Amino acid sequence: MLLWFLLVNALFLIPSLALPGASPWISLEALVLWATLCGLEEPRQRRRLTLAIAVVYGFLALLLLVDSLVRESLGRGLNLYLEVRLLDAGWNLLSTNLGIPLAGLALCLLVGLLAGIIWLIRFLLEQSAKHAPRQLAKPLWLVAGLLAAGMVTPWIGSPTLVFVANQASLIAHTHQTTEAFAKQLRMESSAASQPTPLPRLAGTDVILGFIESYGISSIASERYRAIVGPALATMARGLAAAGLTVATGRLRSPIQGGQSWLGRLTALSGQWVHNQLAYETLLSSGYATLIDDFRRTGHKTVAIMPAITLAWPEGRLLGYDRIYDHDDLGYQGPSFNWVTMPDQYTWHRFQSIRNAHPEPLFAELALISSHAPWVPVLPVLDDWSTIGNGEVFRRWQGAGEAPVSLWRDPDRVRDHYAQAIAYALEVAGAFAARNLAEDTLMIVLGDHQPAPLITGENASRDVIVHVISGDPALVEPFLSGALPGFRPGTRPDPDTAGAAMSELRPFLHRQFGEL
Repeated sequence: MLLWFLLVNALFLIPSLALPGASPWISLEALVLWATLCGLEEPRQRRRLTLAIAVVYGFLALLLLVDSLVRESLGRGLNLYLEVRLLDAGWNLLSTNLGIPLAGLALCLLVGLLAGIIWLIRFLLEQSAKHAPRQLAKPLWLVAGLLAAGMVTPWIGSPTLVFVANQASLIAHTHQTTEAFAKQLRMESSAASQPTPLPRLAGTDVILGFIESYGISSIASERYRAIVGPALATMARGLAAAGLTVATGRLRSPIQGGQSWLGRLTALSGQWVHNQLAYETLLSSGYATLIDDFRRTGHKTVAIMPAITLAWPEGRLLGYDRIYDHDDLGYQGPSFNWVTMPDQYTWHRFQSIRNAHPEPLFAELALISSHAPWVPVLPVLDDWSTIGNGEVFRRWQGAGEAPVSLWRDPDRVRDHYAQAIAYALEVAGAFAARNLAEDTLMIVLGDHQPAPLITGENASRDVIVHVISGDPALVEPFLSGALPGFRPGTRPDPDTAGAAMSELRPFLHRQFGEL
């Protein structure tokens, strides 16, 4: 009898793994269920109850699994109010990295796992019901009632109910904060909420390149610094040889591990866009961004989005003059797992777009070679003239091991991450050395830190920012102290935390706004 109770008790203690603090030893829910089973004399009633509990707890177990995955990938706990909006993005990531057949198989295995969990739970409950002495019903209800009335000790808790209540609280809080954010956007009357020209950048090409997962951990950790550091040194030498000035600092991203679009919109808008609801709220509000600012300044605004392979209505809401998605970039080479084209091709194609536009450009580039799964990592081609339409990259088609093989070894995943960042930096530096002049300001920054698997738990959310130009006067404002942590060269101040990424737009207004 006691054995079956302990097994059921263990099941109801599992949700405590997703909650802060020490886990209790006895679950109040298990005690109540045991008392209920003891009090039921009809076998049919017991079967119905055990089936209902098994189904409910099976879905709860699935949520606990999702919570674990969210913590490992995004550095935060599960929030159902947000996660339901990310199902498409999750399927896209899974199907692109594994292929549709394997991704479909993974979903089938997940459904099978859920069914297996439900069967196991029902089996344990039925066995416990079979061994539940009727005479224990009243004493157990008395004990459960006393505990529920306030006699709970550190060894007795209600983790299942707490987990459910926590999700309900998160849903209510997220809804309230989203409503408050929408109200703030409607009421805000500051200059930052309206298109504001940047006359000190009139006639200057401004390039805003987001390097995927380029976080401060890439140089704060000795493991990654050993690989990324030489790439930064190579970048510094190349820029100096080309007569370019570079300053480097850090900014704090609102997210970690994924949802790059939130970091990009935070930088563009000057608002803290930390979840999907805030993103959708801001887009639908008509709130101005740097895109609108530069259009008012006289720039043609373009977005270079190699990872966009489907319709992207958000891009229209952002108001670019032209969006170059995957199909518009003319790439004829192979994709590399999630990466639709290597960064070197993206930069190469962007330069041809620059050459085709006589007016000044404001361009946002999504640079995706450092996106997980970080395999394969391509070499940098010395002769950019051979890139053409990208067919030159076919020699690496099928190179590297399969992501499912690599990701069995976290240490090798971490090494590949650093190599992918090094590649992205080498390519960005080589592009700048080849193509930048005095009439160009290039800002290259990370969109977010990689997942906790790479950074470890509780890592800083700072990303690295490089500011490059042939005109030192365009770089000088970044060294004025108005944004903390910037200094000359390709390495940020390791001891000074970055300002919020949402400070970038107000900073540009202050430094390059009214003459």
